[in-house]
Amino acid sequence: MTFRLLARRIHHFLEIYGLDGQKFVTSVRNTPHFLRTLSAYRTQSQSADRFQLRAKELAPILHEFSEPAGSATGHYFYQDLWAARKVYAAQPATHLDIGSRIDGFVTHLLTFMAVTVIDIRPLHSNLAGLTFLQADATDLAGIPDNSVESLSSLHAVEHFGLGRYGDPVAPAACFGAMRALARVLKPGGKLYFSVPVGIERVAFNAHRVFAPSTVRETFADLELVSFAAVDDNDCFHADATSQPLDSAHFACGLYEFTKK
Repeated sequence: MTFRLLARRIHHFLEIYGLDGQKFVTSVRNTPHFLRTLSAYRTQSQSADRFQLRAKELAPILHEFSEPAGSATGHYFYQDLWAARKVYAAQPATHLDIGSRIDGFVTHLLTFMAVTVIDIRPLHSNLAGLTFLQADATDLAGIPDNSVESLSSLHAVEHFGLGRYGDPVAPAACFGAMRALARVLKPGGKLYFSVPVGIERVAFNAHRVFAPSTVRETFADLELVSFAAVDDNDCFHADATSQPLDSAHFACGLYEFTKK
């Protein structure tokens, strides 16, 4: 195990119990910067200023001055943008999503079309254009065969059947969900699908990691239109057909399928 991987695991286990060791160290290191800026503000402010310093109103933020302007990397950033651009280019009349991030991919779509979302967890929202159905999407019961024109499930199916989100434990639930997605997709329609890919395993109860070939074999009845990926170094590959992802630790495979 590399030092980097060990550090990630320690950080992950600390986060489980609400502890962020990296943020704590950064905050301690940056405290002198806060004290210097506090002193400078006190010195420069005038008695007539609208915004007078009050001790009870101090709200130290001790890590952001040393951080970048934002994050333009990682699985969710790339996959949400990748899939949203494809849906926008296709301009479907309707779109159905299974378990993707509401505050990411689904929000992107809501800027130009209505979206129906199915998730086993509740969602309290009255946002225009968003229709939410709380249901177990393992078999998509109630949705007819060959009926969905545009369909997505991004970084969701790897969690099915692990109990992480209150769903029943079912080791094969991920495969049932993939078969259900293929079943409801309309001929000529598009499915945008992503899961972690690499050395195949289950990290209970967080997620599964699939061999890229496992996804292809499970969707054998569909035609692969394009395949992109985010590798272990957070590099995005728009055409990942030649990438050695079978040996990846935790990459992200982005599959665009259609049904003939």
